[in-house]
Amino acid sequence: MRIVAVSTLKRFWENHAACTDAKAPLEAWYAFAGKADWASPADVKKDFGSASILKDGRVVFNIAGNKYRLVVRINYPYRVVYIRFIGTHVQYDAIDAQTI
Repeated sequence: MRIVAVSTLKRFWENHAACTDAKAPLEAWYAFAGKADWASPADVKKDFGSASILKDGRVVFNIAGNKYRLVVRINYPYRVVYIRFIGTHVQYDAIDAQTI
């Protein structure tokens, strides 16, 4: 998979001092997702059973033992993952994951 906007992940752990513990799990997710070949939401669920599949290619991943939420939009035919949001549960609760 090609991952777009990885800078969003880097900014998150660099600009939020309380969230530096997200760096290693996000790097691990990035490395895994970059090698994945997700053709459908079922493929994502095989690799990440706790991921939440939303409409329109949106997927919510639990990061760092469910301390953080990562929202992506996946274009399955083109094998592209667009990072839309990374944040704490409180921050996640303040957004609409379907439209962000």
